[in-house]
Amino acid sequence: MDMLQYNQYLRSIELKRDGIQSFSRYPFCLPIIRSLSSIELHPKVTYIVGENGSGKSTILEAVAAAYGFNPEGGTINFSFSSRDTHSELHNYIKLIKGIRRPKDGFFLRAESFYNLATNVDELEKIDPGLLLAYGGKSLHNQSHGESFFSVFMNRFSGNGLYILDEPEAALSPSRQMAMLSRIHDLVEEHSQFIIATHSPIIMAYPESSIYEIKDNIRLVGYEETEHYQVMKTFMNNKEKILNILIKEEK
Repeated sequence: MDMLQYNQYLRSIELKRDGIQSFSRYPFCLPIIRSLSSIELHPKVTYIVGENGSGKSTILEAVAAAYGFNPEGGTINFSFSSRDTHSELHNYIKLIKGIRRPKDGFFLRAESFYNLATNVDELEKIDPGLLLAYGGKSLHNQSHGESFFSVFMNRFSGNGLYILDEPEAALSPSRQMAMLSRIHDLVEEHSQFIIATHSPIIMAYPESSIYEIKDNIRLVGYEETEHYQVMKTFMNNKEKILNILIKEEK
């Protein structure tokens, strides 16, 4: 095996199928979970892409929780919980780790970012100065996109394992491109990313693996992804597609 793979923080994830009593209940009933055995992770960036409801966020959440991150986001040290909604899948995920341990780590998800921002404000009261690591301004005193971007740009310090769930949800296309540049900076500082996304911009990092979920999960090239193909088709045939989607009344 390549030495780079030994040096990465997470080499692969495996589903402990023998311990699952029934694949008829959630989340094991999801087609992706029913067919999942293992996923080899790229030393730099691994993407998991697929339609809404395909199970990509469920897998990402399980990996984060199995590693020790708060299921609602944050670092391993965050323990807040607004509501226990995460699945039990993390109990059936085996993480194959490399020989190095990260010095930093963060689980950043758009879905529960408000709860994360609230917890950061509460921790600032206990530990004044904590907000400096998040840009120096309350995350609630910024727009959703600004605060989300501020965490990514300021809190991530390198030598880390970073798990991002649909980061594009709060970001404009230009901010998504800025995020891609920042991902590269952090990769150069020995970081590893696992990202669930719908964005053809976010998933464009060249040194990466892209897993696409349909009936099963498979490794694909960037231009093979449905997200890229749909976006390219729309941009190249905008008028024709709009005429199909929005038919004028006669």
